[in-house]
Amino acid sequence: MIKWMKRLNQALPMLVLGILAYGLLVELIGVWFVGDKIRYTTGLIIGIACAIGLAIHIAMIIEESVRIGEGHEKILSFKSVMRYLVLCVVMIVMSYFKLGNMFTAIIGILGLKVSAYAQPLLNKFIAKLNNRRR
Repeated sequence: MIKWMKRLNQALPMLVLGILAYGLLVELIGVWFVGDKIRYTTGLIIGIACAIGLAIHIAMIIEESVRIGEGHEKILSFKSVMRYLVLCVVMIVMSYFKLGNMFTAIIGILGLKVSAYAQPLLNKFIAKLNNRRR
């Protein structure tokens, strides 16, 4: 799975790792302060899964746009809009069937942004760990 992600985009495995680490941190900190722990956790899991799906889809769109080149902006724009429409459908289904807390799902989706901004710091941290092992 990691090789597939690295073939798609070099930064994707670290991005997904950052999203998962963010989700674990939010779960460990936030679960103590809510009354409905099950809906909190399921909402967060759904949000983290959506964030990972968004990251993979964005990487696929970037790869496709580089491969196709110029002249296919409408197709790529359509796919980008569809990504967010699918996200809206997931949120509506989640809300309708009460599958999780909507607030924590949004916090989970924000893990994509947090991971993207924290990725340079995470890379430095992992590089320092690798240097200490040698």
